[in-house]
Amino acid sequence: MTREVREFAGVSGRSGGDPERARVVILQAPYEGSVSYGAGAARGPAAILEASLQVETYDDETGVLLDDLSFALGPTVPAEDRSPEAYSRAMRELCGRVAEGGQIPFVLGGEHSVTIGAVQGVRDVHPGAHVLTIDAHADLRDSYAGSRFSHACVSRRVLEGGPVTIVGVRSWSAGEAELLARRPGGLHVVPAREIVAGRLEVEALLASLGETVYVSVDVDGLDPSVVPATGTPEPGGLSWYDALAILRPVLERRTVVGMDLVELAPVPGAPVADFAAARLAAKMLSYLGPEVGAPEGSR
Repeated sequence: MTREVREFAGVSGRSGGDPERARVVILQAPYEGSVSYGAGAARGPAAILEASLQVETYDDETGVLLDDLSFALGPTVPAEDRSPEAYSRAMRELCGRVAEGGQIPFVLGGEHSVTIGAVQGVRDVHPGAHVLTIDAHADLRDSYAGSRFSHACVSRRVLEGGPVTIVGVRSWSAGEAELLARRPGGLHVVPAREIVAGRLEVEALLASLGETVYVSVDVDGLDPSVVPATGTPEPGGLSWYDALAILRPVLERRTVVGMDLVELAPVPGAPVADFAAARLAAKMLSYLGPEVGAPEGSR
């Protein structure tokens, strides 16, 4: 049984583990109310935190030490048999409160539907923030299995409030293809095959995002050889280094106002995916870089 972990990677960082003083507040969203294939995403946040205890706190790529960063674990949003829409409302309220305090919410999911409310809450404070999503699926359905807040509708709902760029896509429905063919304003999709073929110009992608960005990483955007434990795996995804080459310039050179890492569905006795997700979370924190003291306006 996974134990309760009180500090990411076992360190308190510059905040001393106090979410009131942290630049980044790590929130747990153990929700899987609309899963349509493999289950287990509700166990994802706890598995990431457990695996984080084995992550080296020194990042060899950037030279950043997690101990020098300002982050802390914040609240968990319990599932409580809520509908996807009700859970989105709870996420919106919490992430909006964190963002209003001048902090960056970093949501560990849970299925990808948790991103809807998280983005809405952040955009309540930072209107029109551009959402960059790494995902194997377009998630552009207007409704799926009777819900407009399903994991299959994430990018569609998020697009209603501002621009969205989806990177690593390699699976979409005929209806989603028709939507893409209409080229709706604010939507940009980069198929995985373009990245694997080396045709993604990262600087052009960076320039297209604008200054204020929310970063969402669905672990199924990476190839299953990197993260095999996920509810809807798709072959042909991004390599570890493909993902880092996209994330690093965005997190280092743009104003990041929110992040999430979702869709890990841990398999007991097979921790490789858990560790990969924890390592990726640590990389994302490292790319944001160190901040001295508490953020302005922290609660």
